[in-house]
Amino acid sequence: MNITTTRRIAISALVLGASLMAFAAPGSAETYTAEQRAACTPDAYRLCKSEFPSVSAVTACMTKNFASLSEKCKATLLPK
Repeated sequence: MNITTTRRIAISALVLGASLMAFAAPGSAETYTAEQRAACTPDAYRLCKSEFPSVSAVTACMTKNFASLSEKCKATLLPK
């Protein structure tokens, strides 16, 4: 799996979690680490708020704006 695919998968998972957190009961996005949610949810809202609640639109937006993500968010998404 190349890094672009890995980024896309990680961002998709994160965005789904952020979307669920925004519109569902607490605890419904437990498949994502607390570190990822804490690091990247602000970026999702900052860069892609107009795309909510469409997970696919937010995913596309986050992927397109990967260079603008905070270093903290990028660090949680990239393979170690």
